[in-house]
Amino acid sequence: VQLQASGGGLVQPGGSLRLSCAASGNIFSINRMGWYRQAPGKERELVAYITSGGIRKYVDSVRDRFTISRDNAKNTVTLQMNSLKAEDTAVYYCNGNLRQRGTVAAQEYWGQGTQVTVSS
Repeated sequence: VQLQASGGGLVQPGGSLRLSCAASGNIFSINRMGWYRQAPGKERELVAYITSGGIRKYVDSVRDRFTISRDNAKNTVTLQMNSLKAEDTAVYYCNGNLRQRGTVAAQEYWGQGTQVTVSS
């Protein structure tokens, strides 16, 4: 199983970026997909996730600015980030809670990090 993240980059404050992540491999089902981030000197924190049923959760600091969406058929998740602030600068990691074919329990999987830098 692989989670391949794309997007990120450098943007000015107030700008927008979109992150995408695609899960591939021997996947039976995906319970939840989302994004975490880690800023220098800080712990990794949840940014947002979306369940297979469409339930969304956001960290308070990004609510009303970020939108997470998911394409269950394509096993992809997208994070649209608007009104970006300097404090959003971090490495963003795609996360999936999924079950592989032939197994009985779901596990956590991580994609490679992608840098988001918000600076003028």
